[in-house]
Amino acid sequence: MSRINGFVGRRHFLKLAGLVTIAATAELSYGLLSNRKQAVIADVHSANPNPISADEAIKRLLDGNQRFIQQNRQYPDQSLARLQLVAKAQYPFAAILGCADSRIPTELIFDQGIGNLFVVRVAGNVASDMAIASLEYATSVLGSPLIVVLGHRRCGAVSAAIKNEILPGKLGLITESIKPAIARVKLTTGDINENAVIANIKYQLEKLRQSSILEPLLSAGKIKIVGAIYDIDTGKVSLSY
Repeated sequence: MSRINGFVGRRHFLKLAGLVTIAATAELSYGLLSNRKQAVIADVHSANPNPISADEAIKRLLDGNQRFIQQNRQYPDQSLARLQLVAKAQYPFAAILGCADSRIPTELIFDQGIGNLFVVRVAGNVASDMAIASLEYATSVLGSPLIVVLGHRRCGAVSAAIKNEILPGKLGLITESIKPAIARVKLTTGDINENAVIANIKYQLEKLRQSSILEPLLSAGKIKIVGAIYDIDTGKVSLSY
Protein backbone atom coordinates (compact mmCIF):
# COMPACT_ATOMS: atom_id res chain seq x y z
CA MET A 1 0.00 0.00 0.00
CA SER A 2 1.51 3.32 -1.04
CA ARG A 3 1.97 6.07 1.53
CA ILE A 4 2.54 9.80 1.14
CA ASN A 5 4.21 11.46 4.16
CA GLY A 6 3.06 8.59 6.33
CA PHE A 7 -0.59 8.62 5.15
CA VAL A 8 -2.38 6.11 2.96
CA GLY A 9 -2.56 7.19 -0.68
CA ARG A 10 -5.91 8.55 -1.91
CA ARG A 11 -6.56 5.73 -4.38
CA HIS A 12 -5.87 3.04 -1.80
CA PHE A 13 -7.90 4.91 0.79
CA LEU A 14 -10.93 4.94 -1.53
CA LYS A 15 -10.56 1.22 -2.17
CA LEU A 16 -10.34 0.55 1.55
CA ALA A 17 -13.35 2.76 2.23
CA GLY A 18 -15.31 0.91 -0.42
CA LEU A 19 -14.54 -2.44 1.15
CA VAL A 20 -15.53 -1.19 4.59
CA THR A 21 -18.81 0.19 3.19
CA ILE A 22 -19.64 -3.11 1.46
CA ALA A 23 -18.91 -5.06 4.63
CA ALA A 24 -20.99 -2.70 6.76
CA THR A 25 -23.89 -2.81 4.28
CA ALA A 26 -23.80 -6.60 4.20
CA GLU A 27 -23.80 -6.75 7.99
CA LEU A 28 -26.67 -4.26 8.22
CA SER A 29 -28.69 -6.13 5.59
CA TYR A 30 -28.17 -9.40 7.41
CA GLY A 31 -29.24 -7.77 10.65
CA LEU A 32 -32.40 -6.33 9.07
CA LEU A 33 -33.32 -9.66 7.51
CA SER A 34 -32.72 -11.41 10.80
CA ASN A 35 -34.88 -8.87 12.63
CA ARG A 36 -37.66 -9.24 10.05
CA LYS A 37 -37.57 -13.00 10.39
CA GLN A 38 -37.77 -12.71 14.16
CA ALA A 39 -40.68 -10.27 13.82
CA VAL A 40 -42.61 -12.70 11.63
CA ILE A 41 -41.95 -15.53 14.06
CA ALA A 42 -43.19 -13.36 16.91
CA ASP A 43 -46.20 -12.27 14.89
CA VAL A 44 -47.65 -15.63 13.92
CA HIS A 45 -47.17 -19.29 14.66
CA SER A 46 -47.47 -22.03 12.04
CA ALA A 47 -51.08 -22.83 12.89
CA ASN A 48 -53.94 -21.12 14.65
CA PRO A 49 -54.73 -23.18 17.78
CA ASN A 50 -58.39 -22.06 17.70
CA PRO A 51 -59.44 -21.52 14.07
CA ILE A 52 -63.00 -20.50 13.22
CA SER A 53 -65.01 -20.35 10.01
CA ALA A 54 -65.89 -17.21 8.11
CA ASP A 55 -69.53 -17.66 9.10
CA GLU A 56 -68.60 -17.85 12.78
CA ALA A 57 -66.48 -14.72 12.33
CA ILE A 58 -69.49 -12.91 10.86
CA LYS A 59 -71.62 -14.02 13.80
CA ARG A 60 -69.06 -12.71 16.29
CA LEU A 61 -68.99 -9.34 14.57
CA LEU A 62 -72.77 -8.98 14.40
CA ASP A 63 -73.24 -10.18 17.98
CA GLY A 64 -70.67 -7.64 19.12
CA ASN A 65 -72.37 -4.90 17.15
CA GLN A 66 -75.67 -5.74 18.80
CA ARG A 67 -74.06 -5.40 22.21
CA PHE A 68 -72.67 -2.02 21.13
CA ILE A 69 -76.06 -0.78 19.95
CA GLN A 70 -77.80 -1.96 23.11
CA GLN A 71 -75.05 -0.48 25.32
CA ASN A 72 -74.43 -3.93 26.73
CA ARG A 73 -70.77 -4.19 25.83
CA GLN A 74 -68.58 -6.93 27.30
CA TYR A 75 -65.21 -5.28 26.52
CA PRO A 76 -63.66 -8.68 25.73
CA ASP A 77 -59.93 -9.42 25.48
CA GLN A 78 -58.75 -6.10 26.91
CA SER A 79 -56.89 -7.36 29.99
CA LEU A 80 -53.17 -7.29 30.66
CA ALA A 81 -53.14 -11.09 30.32
CA ARG A 82 -54.63 -10.76 26.84
CA LEU A 83 -52.04 -8.12 25.92
CA GLN A 84 -49.22 -10.44 26.97
CA LEU A 85 -50.76 -13.42 25.19
CA VAL A 86 -51.10 -11.78 21.78
CA ALA A 87 -47.62 -10.28 22.09
CA LYS A 88 -46.40 -13.81 21.32
CA ALA A 89 -48.59 -14.34 18.24
CA GLN A 90 -51.74 -12.92 16.65
CA TYR A 91 -54.66 -14.75 15.06
CA PRO A 92 -57.31 -12.09 14.24
CA PHE A 93 -60.60 -13.78 13.38
CA ALA A 94 -61.56 -11.05 10.90
CA ALA A 95 -59.93 -8.34 8.81
CA ILE A 96 -61.75 -5.04 8.28
CA LEU A 97 -61.18 -2.51 5.51
CA GLY A 98 -62.95 0.52 6.94
CA CYS A 99 -63.14 4.26 6.52
CA ALA A 100 -60.77 6.45 8.56
CA ASP A 101 -63.75 8.53 9.77
CA SER A 102 -63.28 9.20 13.49
CA ARG A 103 -66.91 8.29 14.19
CA ILE A 104 -66.35 4.63 13.31
CA PRO A 105 -63.89 3.12 15.82
CA THR A 106 -63.82 -0.44 14.56
CA GLU A 107 -63.12 -2.44 17.71
CA LEU A 108 -65.70 -0.42 19.66
CA ILE A 109 -68.60 -0.84 17.24
CA PHE A 110 -68.00 -4.60 17.14
CA ASP A 111 -67.24 -4.85 20.89
CA GLN A 112 -63.93 -6.61 20.33
CA GLY A 113 -60.55 -6.49 22.01
CA ILE A 114 -56.82 -6.78 21.47
CA GLY A 115 -55.83 -9.15 18.69
CA ASN A 116 -59.39 -9.91 17.53
CA LEU A 117 -59.48 -7.74 14.42
CA PHE A 118 -56.92 -6.85 11.76
CA VAL A 119 -58.00 -3.33 10.85
CA VAL A 120 -57.04 -1.29 7.78
CA ARG A 121 -58.58 2.19 7.75
CA VAL A 122 -58.37 4.73 4.95
CA ALA A 123 -60.72 7.51 3.86
CA GLY A 124 -63.51 6.10 1.72
CA ASN A 125 -62.57 2.51 2.66
CA VAL A 126 -60.54 2.48 -0.55
CA ALA A 127 -58.85 -0.78 -1.53
CA SER A 128 -55.52 0.82 -2.43
CA ASP A 129 -52.50 -1.32 -3.25
CA MET A 130 -51.19 -0.97 0.29
CA ALA A 131 -54.58 -1.81 1.79
CA ILE A 132 -54.88 -4.90 -0.41
CA ALA A 133 -51.37 -5.99 0.54
CA SER A 134 -52.24 -5.63 4.23
CA LEU A 135 -55.36 -7.76 3.79
CA GLU A 136 -53.42 -10.35 1.82
CA TYR A 137 -51.12 -10.60 4.82
CA ALA A 138 -54.05 -10.90 7.24
CA THR A 139 -55.49 -13.87 5.35
CA SER A 140 -52.53 -15.73 3.85
CA VAL A 141 -50.15 -15.30 6.81
CA LEU A 142 -52.27 -14.64 9.89
CA GLY A 143 -55.11 -16.91 8.79
CA SER A 144 -58.08 -14.55 9.05
CA PRO A 145 -61.02 -16.32 7.38
CA LEU A 146 -63.05 -13.16 6.77
CA ILE A 147 -62.55 -9.75 5.18
CA VAL A 148 -65.21 -7.07 5.61
CA VAL A 149 -65.29 -3.90 3.52
CA LEU A 150 -67.02 -1.51 5.90
CA GLY A 151 -68.47 1.66 4.39
CA HIS A 152 -70.76 4.11 6.13
CA ARG A 153 -73.62 6.45 5.43
CA ARG A 154 -72.84 10.12 4.70
CA CYS A 155 -69.23 9.32 3.87
CA GLY A 156 -67.30 12.54 3.20
CA ALA A 157 -64.89 10.88 0.77
CA VAL A 158 -67.75 9.57 -1.34
CA SER A 159 -69.48 12.97 -1.28
CA ALA A 160 -66.25 14.61 -2.48
CA ALA A 161 -66.00 12.11 -5.32
CA ILE A 162 -69.57 12.94 -6.38
CA LYS A 163 -68.71 16.66 -6.56
CA ASN A 164 -65.86 15.81 -8.93
CA GLU A 165 -63.78 18.83 -7.96
CA ILE A 166 -60.00 19.21 -8.28
CA LEU A 167 -58.51 18.73 -4.83
CA PRO A 168 -55.12 19.83 -3.48
CA GLY A 169 -52.26 17.66 -2.32
CA LYS A 170 -52.89 13.93 -2.23
CA LEU A 171 -56.62 14.24 -1.57
CA GLY A 172 -57.41 13.50 -5.19
CA LEU A 173 -55.97 10.00 -4.83
CA ILE A 174 -58.89 9.11 -2.60
CA THR A 175 -61.64 10.53 -4.79
CA GLU A 176 -60.12 9.11 -7.98
CA SER A 177 -60.26 5.68 -6.36
CA ILE A 178 -63.99 6.14 -5.73
CA LYS A 179 -65.09 7.76 -9.01
CA PRO A 180 -65.42 4.45 -10.94
CA ALA A 181 -68.08 3.48 -8.41
CA ILE A 182 -69.81 6.87 -8.73
CA ALA A 183 -70.08 6.41 -12.50
CA ARG A 184 -72.31 3.39 -11.91
CA VAL A 185 -74.98 5.31 -10.00
CA LYS A 186 -75.31 8.53 -11.99
CA LEU A 187 -78.34 7.26 -13.89
CA THR A 188 -80.03 5.51 -10.95
CA THR A 189 -82.98 6.89 -9.01
CA GLY A 190 -83.13 7.56 -5.29
CA ASP A 191 -80.61 9.14 -2.94
CA ILE A 192 -77.41 9.48 -4.96
CA ASN A 193 -75.24 9.73 -1.83
CA GLU A 194 -76.68 6.55 -0.34
CA ASN A 195 -76.44 4.75 -3.68
CA ALA A 196 -72.87 5.95 -4.16
CA VAL A 197 -71.78 4.67 -0.73
CA ILE A 198 -73.20 1.24 -1.55
CA ALA A 199 -71.68 1.29 -5.05
CA ASN A 200 -68.29 2.18 -3.55
CA ILE A 201 -68.45 -0.75 -1.13
CA LYS A 202 -69.19 -3.10 -4.02
CA TYR A 203 -66.46 -1.59 -6.18
CA GLN A 204 -63.81 -1.98 -3.47
CA LEU A 205 -65.01 -5.56 -2.93
CA GLU A 206 -64.41 -6.28 -6.61
CA LYS A 207 -60.87 -4.93 -6.38
CA LEU A 208 -60.11 -7.19 -3.43
CA ARG A 209 -61.56 -10.23 -5.15
CA GLN A 210 -59.20 -9.69 -8.08
CA SER A 211 -56.12 -10.05 -5.87
CA SER A 212 -53.79 -12.82 -7.02
CA ILE A 213 -53.51 -13.97 -3.39
CA LEU A 214 -57.10 -13.51 -2.23
CA GLU A 215 -58.84 -14.92 -5.31
CA PRO A 216 -57.44 -18.47 -4.92
CA LEU A 217 -58.35 -18.45 -1.23
CA LEU A 218 -61.88 -17.39 -2.17
CA SER A 219 -62.17 -20.06 -4.85
CA ALA A 220 -60.98 -22.71 -2.42
CA GLY A 221 -63.56 -21.61 0.14
CA LYS A 222 -60.88 -20.74 2.69
CA ILE A 223 -62.01 -17.14 3.13
CA LYS A 224 -65.02 -14.91 2.55
CA ILE A 225 -64.99 -11.28 1.49
CA VAL A 226 -68.18 -9.38 2.26
CA GLY A 227 -69.40 -5.80 2.33
CA ALA A 228 -71.16 -3.94 5.12
CA ILE A 229 -72.53 -0.47 5.80
CA TYR A 230 -72.45 1.39 9.10
CA ASP A 231 -75.18 3.80 10.15
CA ILE A 232 -73.47 6.67 11.98
CA ASP A 233 -76.79 7.69 13.57
CA THR A 234 -77.68 4.35 15.16
CA GLY A 235 -74.37 2.47 15.31
CA LYS A 236 -75.85 -0.48 13.42
CA VAL A 237 -73.79 -2.52 10.95
CA SER A 238 -75.69 -4.17 8.12
CA LEU A 239 -73.75 -6.96 6.44
CA SER A 240 -75.34 -7.54 3.05
CA TYR A 241 -73.09 -6.89 0.05
